[in-house]
Amino acid sequence: MLKQNPFNRLFFKLLLGFWLCSSLIIALVSLLPLLQQNHDRSKLPPSLEKVLQHVAERIQQQPQLLESENLQRLQRGRNHKGGPIRLYLTDDQGKVLNNKRVSREFRRFLLMAEEADQPISHQFRDELIFGPYSFEVNSKTYQLFGRLPDNHPRPWFLFFADNKLLTAGLAILLSGFLCGLLAWYLGKPLRSLKQSANALARGDLANRVDEATASRRDEMGQLAVAFNAMADAVETMVNNQQRLMGDISHELRTPLTRLQLSLALARKKGQHSTELDRIEYEALQQEALISELLTLSRVRLNATEKRLTAELTETLSQVLDDAEFEAEQQGKQLHINIDDSICFEHFPKTLSRAIENLLRNAIRYAEKHVYIESQQTKHQVSILVKDDGPGLPEEELEAIFTPFYRPDSSRDRESGGWGLGLAITQAAIQAHRGHIAAQNQQPHGLIVTISIPNQLSH
Repeated sequence: MLKQNPFNRLFFKLLLGFWLCSSLIIALVSLLPLLQQNHDRSKLPPSLEKVLQHVAERIQQQPQLLESENLQRLQRGRNHKGGPIRLYLTDDQGKVLNNKRVSREFRRFLLMAEEADQPISHQFRDELIFGPYSFEVNSKTYQLFGRLPDNHPRPWFLFFADNKLLTAGLAILLSGFLCGLLAWYLGKPLRSLKQSANALARGDLANRVDEATASRRDEMGQLAVAFNAMADAVETMVNNQQRLMGDISHELRTPLTRLQLSLALARKKGQHSTELDRIEYEALQQEALISELLTLSRVRLNATEKRLTAELTETLSQVLDDAEFEAEQQGKQLHINIDDSICFEHFPKTLSRAIENLLRNAIRYAEKHVYIESQQTKHQVSILVKDDGPGLPEEELEAIFTPFYRPDSSRDRESGGWGLGLAITQAAIQAHRGHIAAQNQQPHGLIVTISIPNQLSH
């Protein structure tokens, strides 16, 4: 047995999936401030440095500008392009000398400049602040800063750094999308397993989990392989059982034929008695039972015929003629509503036997009317058989398709038989990968609905 890679286990896939998803979201959100800082902050451009240098040289040449009554003249200047610029002069303690009102952005810039330990420029929302430029006057150190309106375009992703709530909402949506993809990846094989299990429960023993799921290397793939192995074993066991039943039924015909031959010879010799009549009756009953068992076995094994593409009316022609005749003999009426254009791929003899059993049951228990209807859609062909008889108790509507089931109701007390007719019908519909169900109708009567996948669309 090959050693399995532990990283193919579902545990590691779940761990890595959720870990990578959360890590990606955290990384994206955490990088936004760093990206913004790297974009907005840069070294002091030479052009702006020259502006501050020019003002500093002017102050050094005219020290009287540092007097309190002249400091107001240092609030405004011109940049290298001739545009207005706001100037800030600070002493060696960081106190602003020429302006009593200082914006919050400028105070933030002072801290940034102190941390940077070199002249820088920083782009705020709608202004650019730059500096400091240090110089000395009368052995005292001063620093000069500049501020000018500047609203140049910023990268689109920095929009999220300024809108925290929107960024959090988008992060949640992105996280949900990534987790949804992971859930879909894990849920898809489970849906395939569920569909195969339901199909197996309905009697479709040939249904298997798809190859894409079975070829996975995690626990899902192992489960799919185990399920397919189980389905193979179940199909083999059921088919062997059906073959055994067919073989036994076939072998029983040999002594039964000899018994019937002995009875015929006794009749020929003129031997007549109540006992011989009883033996002949039971032999006929036994022969009919064996015939039904052989039919059920062959239908379940689906080994009697090949699929053909034919019209439904053509397949059921003889069955409907016989049913009309039987209904007339019992003083009842059969209503047929089948479109001549319905054509699909099916087993003609098998389907005919199924419909024949349903019509005979419906005619037997109907008061006056029996209906057979059919319609074809893109995906399936539906056949309905209805009667106006007494119906069945709700708890028996599913059990009537079980072999040898004899419902204890007025509908079946006088019917005779062995409870194989509807079992043969169900086996015939399952051979078509279809579904059959019975339900009561109001005020009385029974509806049997057959649904067969449409193998040929027009």
